[in-house]
Amino acid sequence: MSAMSEFQSLADLLELQRVDSEIDRLLERRSSLPELERYKSAHLETEAVRKQLSEKETLLRELSLDLDRASGELEMAEAKVGQQEQRLYAGGMSAKETENMRLDVESLRNRVRETEDRVLELLELKETLEKEVAVIRVQLTSAEAEEQRLSGIIKEAWKGIDAELARREERKMAAITLIPPDLLDLYEHLRERKDGVAVGRLDETWVCGGCHLKLSAAERRQALAEDPPRCIHCRRILVP
Repeated sequence: MSAMSEFQSLADLLELQRVDSEIDRLLERRSSLPELERYKSAHLETEAVRKQLSEKETLLRELSLDLDRASGELEMAEAKVGQQEQRLYAGGMSAKETENMRLDVESLRNRVRETEDRVLELLELKETLEKEVAVIRVQLTSAEAEEQRLSGIIKEAWKGIDAELARREERKMAAITLIPPDLLDLYEHLRERKDGVAVGRLDETWVCGGCHLKLSAAERRQALAEDPPRCIHCRRILVP
């Protein structure tokens, strides 16, 4: 490879590094949007409220079943009292039978009162639960709306970033075709081991653009004698 071709390959490699660094920054930006953390919190809040609502609705359904059963028992007990009272007031029974019937009616009335108390208690509990469910449903609607709002912001931001990434990928593909395979392999190898920065320009003050350390005259000669030029401090590829 001629000196001019080698210099051009290094220039192309530096351009590839610039593009890759831009891609890295875009990917970092994509994964660290401030709305992402808020979205995660909003999602957790939505799930927590949804779980709370499910638990309360389950309790409400069970309570409604208990109330239906208690109401049915009350209706049957009231009907039984009515029947027994009719028999009691109809007469035609002995004194002992009348007393037994009276005691039976009194027992049934006590049962009716107890069942009424139970029904009233269940009605109050149901009313309280219904109010709680209504409040939680409002909370869930609000939490879902916030989650969706943040999701929309994130998707819109990602759309813009992905468009920029696509343009950078096109530039990257164009740059790769200009670089010799062995130089490209070294570049990729260094990228993996040097936090994504494999190439640095050696500026006019002889400072490495990768590690930002200055090379002495002897170090410069040593670095530039390598093929390709390598910083003696960080071993990144140098572009004079």
